[in-house]
Amino acid sequence: MKKLLRKVARVIVRGAIFIYCKIVYRLKVVGLENIPKNGAVIFCGNHRNFLDAPLVEITCKRDDARFLAKEELTKNFFLKLLGNVFDVILVKRNDKDLGPMKESLKTLKQGKSIALFPEGTRNGLKKGIKPKTGAAYFALNSDAVLIPVGIKGGEKLFQKATITYGKPINIDEYKDKEKRKEKETAEIVTTKIMDNIIKLI
Repeated sequence: MKKLLRKVARVIVRGAIFIYCKIVYRLKVVGLENIPKNGAVIFCGNHRNFLDAPLVEITCKRDDARFLAKEELTKNFFLKLLGNVFDVILVKRNDKDLGPMKESLKTLKQGKSIALFPEGTRNGLKKGIKPKTGAAYFALNSDAVLIPVGIKGGEKLFQKATITYGKPINIDEYKDKEKRKEKETAEIVTTKIMDNIIKLI
């Protein structure tokens, strides 16, 4: 019953947000043909503001997408509500709890999708902050397809927003566990992910 209610709520909330973004931000979506309809997917996008996560949720055409988000968001009632509706995986900053990582890999192994921002914070690229390697780790330890996402505009009311889904990132050459060093390989793949995201913005 709980799953059914969440599914219904998700459809309603997603529809409402989509209509809002279409009217207020003249939302344009590019590259949907690059997204697999089935199987595990990892969406990796750039992060500018609060609108980014909802934009991915309402446009990725995957009903099973779960976002990784910082636990602090639950302090806001509205964001906490959205987190429950979209089954968000909460992550504690600077915490060594492996729960979120295990839950993310479990989700991928079930053939579902997750979404996250490698920058780790808003405008991490502009701030010169080193990207997080979580997305690379998940990709290296699963059969998930890596999809880069570029988000532009929509930073002000009535400013046009465009979200672009790039072609899958091939990392097969880095998946040989016998040859690779986990940390170094994750950093190399993270650089590749960020390079692909930057091309879309």
